[in-house]
Amino acid sequence: MKKNIAARVAGLALGASAACAPALAHAQSSVTLYGILDAGITFVNNTGGAHVWKFDDGISYGNRIGFRGVEDLGGGLQAVFVLESGFRLGTGQYLFGGAEFGRQAYVGLKNAWGTLSFGNQLDMTEEFVYLYNISAWASGYAIHQGDFDRMNGDRLPNSVKFLSNDFAGFTFGGMYSFGNNAGNFHQNSAWSVGAHYARNTFNIGAAYTQLNNPFGIYAFDPYAMIGTRTFLGQPTVSVDPATGAVTDLFSSTPFPVDKQGAFAIGAAYTIGDVMLSGNFTYTTIKGLGETSHMQVYEGGASYSFTPALSLYGGYQHTRFEGNHWNQGSLGLHYLLSKRTDVYISGDYLRASDGVNAVIGYSFTPSSSNTQSDVRIGMRHSF
Repeated sequence: MKKNIAARVAGLALGASAACAPALAHAQSSVTLYGILDAGITFVNNTGGAHVWKFDDGISYGNRIGFRGVEDLGGGLQAVFVLESGFRLGTGQYLFGGAEFGRQAYVGLKNAWGTLSFGNQLDMTEEFVYLYNISAWASGYAIHQGDFDRMNGDRLPNSVKFLSNDFAGFTFGGMYSFGNNAGNFHQNSAWSVGAHYARNTFNIGAAYTQLNNPFGIYAFDPYAMIGTRTFLGQPTVSVDPATGAVTDLFSSTPFPVDKQGAFAIGAAYTIGDVMLSGNFTYTTIKGLGETSHMQVYEGGASYSFTPALSLYGGYQHTRFEGNHWNQGSLGLHYLLSKRTDVYISGDYLRASDGVNAVIGYSFTPSSSNTQSDVRIGMRHSF
């Protein structure tokens, strides 16, 4: 599935160069170094009431450097591992709460059926559905509102995961993330399941991921995430009556969420130089005795003018707690080589009256119900 879609997405292939470790015992064993670097300049028309020009990085595709290894154990069995760091190119600082290998860190065994692995790993929404978020291929900022549905490519720590091999176009998987809390097996735990089918020019995937008591980098700050002033019946901000200044009540202490359950389904179909893509997600959020649901409907397409020049566009419609959001995104990507591309992209978001628009949980919420951005950048993989 990923290979079918990613080939249409302006150089997503890592282009990694392999470096064999001389001390390994088997001829088929190797270690590969790989990475992606993305940087550029972004203009945002309204962040907290003012426009901003900013250097930003890891937008079109997250910055990373990683090591991927395999050891042939014989009899069709292999030992595998991945260690992958995410970082800010502008500052050199680690992302994912400062974790050195926050993007991925796992070890496992692989055979003819699939891979059983242990560690900090990508969930099944990422494995099977997130590539259908066509707006985000147009503009890296255009993830779904607040990433409530985990369509931004998210991870589960302390997890045991099985991901099958491809069987006549069908793949599937499941995983469980341990909360590691003494006396409470449920607290901070999570699980994820999904499947995918690809045949010729059509492919489809579905997944469900559930987090119990989301914490750490996945904890909730509702105003920063979606710009609403209430969430699950509770205020998310305080407003100074004299100045109108807005203070986020959960910027340092997370909003208490008991459960986050996200179902996602997406599909794509290629006709010549055009790829059509769409997805639907349904997310349930529970906390403080209340339950709310977010629905996201997305559709879009890509068009390849030449093998090097491609246009991507997407539209999202979101509904949550009586509010709605409409967002359009466009991106033009040009491949300078198989590993390097330059691009220009833009987004426009309009939310319900009374909602402070925020695109993709990426900027300070606008002082109005609209927000837009334009970006010029480049990306290099190795």
